[in-house]
Amino acid sequence: MSTEETRSNESFETRSNGSGTSGHGYGTYNDPHSVRSSWYASVFLVVNAALGAGLLNFPAAYDQSGGIWIAIGIQAILMVFIVVAMMILLYCSDIHQSATYQDVIYSLCGKKMQMTCAATVALYCFGTCVTFFIIIADQWDKFLTFAYGPSYCLHWYMTRQFTLVLTCLLLVLPICFSRRIDFLKYPSAVGVVVVIYVVILVTVKYFVESSNPGPIKTKPTHWTDIFIVVPVICFAYQCHLSIVPIYACMRKRTITEFSKTLSVALILCIFSYTGTASFGYLTFGSDVKQDILESYKPTPDVLVAVIGLAAKMYTTYPILMFVGRSALDNIYVYVFKLSPEDIAQKENSRRIVMTILWFGVSLLLAVIVPNIGVVIALLGGLAAVFVFIFPGHCLLKLVIRGYITREEAPFKYYSFLIFSILFIILGAFIFGVITTQAIMNNVQGSHKQITPSQC
Repeated sequence: MSTEETRSNESFETRSNGSGTSGHGYGTYNDPHSVRSSWYASVFLVVNAALGAGLLNFPAAYDQSGGIWIAIGIQAILMVFIVVAMMILLYCSDIHQSATYQDVIYSLCGKKMQMTCAATVALYCFGTCVTFFIIIADQWDKFLTFAYGPSYCLHWYMTRQFTLVLTCLLLVLPICFSRRIDFLKYPSAVGVVVVIYVVILVTVKYFVESSNPGPIKTKPTHWTDIFIVVPVICFAYQCHLSIVPIYACMRKRTITEFSKTLSVALILCIFSYTGTASFGYLTFGSDVKQDILESYKPTPDVLVAVIGLAAKMYTTYPILMFVGRSALDNIYVYVFKLSPEDIAQKENSRRIVMTILWFGVSLLLAVIVPNIGVVIALLGGLAAVFVFIFPGHCLLKLVIRGYITREEAPFKYYSFLIFSILFIILGAFIFGVITTQAIMNNVQGSHKQITPSQC
């Protein structure tokens, strides 16, 4: 085992704090007690990582970007880069048998880049947690409108703010303090079923119910509007943080074997996202809301999706918080240069303080922020960093550090060099454009708003 490989493994063991799992809840490659997955079992894990909250915002993004065909075309182009980025990460993870995304960055790019990655992971997970709370609040509004009527907000104990804060304090906070998240794997599995139900619901309602949709766009209002769908796509398909630990748990860890997993999983995700976005947009046109379920009348079949989706958010929040908290802990240990003894002795207090602060601030922002579109627009920029910039940097390091030489493999050498530079430039461009656009839209108030809550 090389020195670099040893350091990478030690880095991972420090981060796991003795849990025996990676930050994403999967066993490490070197963990003898971890359960190995077949390629078809891993399909479920990838789908679970990719298919989630971004689904609700897709129809509105199709409208804002200029219609179905414009959005599908952009999605097709981005999917090429998204898949290539996944293959880059898998290839790089094999060099030092890395078990997590951050380990891949550390083994090739060094400690400082790993800390940059950790900060980005923490920020991304925090934003996603805010999104989950906003979705929970949306579902409570929908449910109470059906159960009590539009006047439910006249009662303080039914207001959006009160129901969100109370239920999250009772159902989410208690399970956020755990050192492990293994016990959430079964609720997470149910969450995939809920998302599939939403896909089927949106599709069926388009065909069986008559609707009076608003205007259907066939081109963007302004050419820059085509970039509005980019953050939604990046956010929706960003499972790059999870594919490395999933790959590390493969019974047969080869890129060829895992390619089967990615092929099936991405086909399922593409059909789910594209189908929901297309049929949802055709049903409501430009009247579609940022959260597609908010566009439907609160009938029993819609309420099943509402309740199921809220349950999924309640159980998924701790998983993302766990990943983000682990990243923050990495940064804290690095900045304050804690000794191994301090890391072990003060782990409990760090975990409790970070959990309370994370939960409190994310809950406060969810009460303030009006809809998920605002958050997803910003998260899409960060997702582009994971999808393009970090993989491109790893590929560039392979060339610079001599893993691939010009003398032995000239075609491979120049191909990797060109692709790495392309990925870094493209990622920086996408991050800059969509982040700037999101900030300008938020300042100018040009985001399509959800029908204001009566609360």
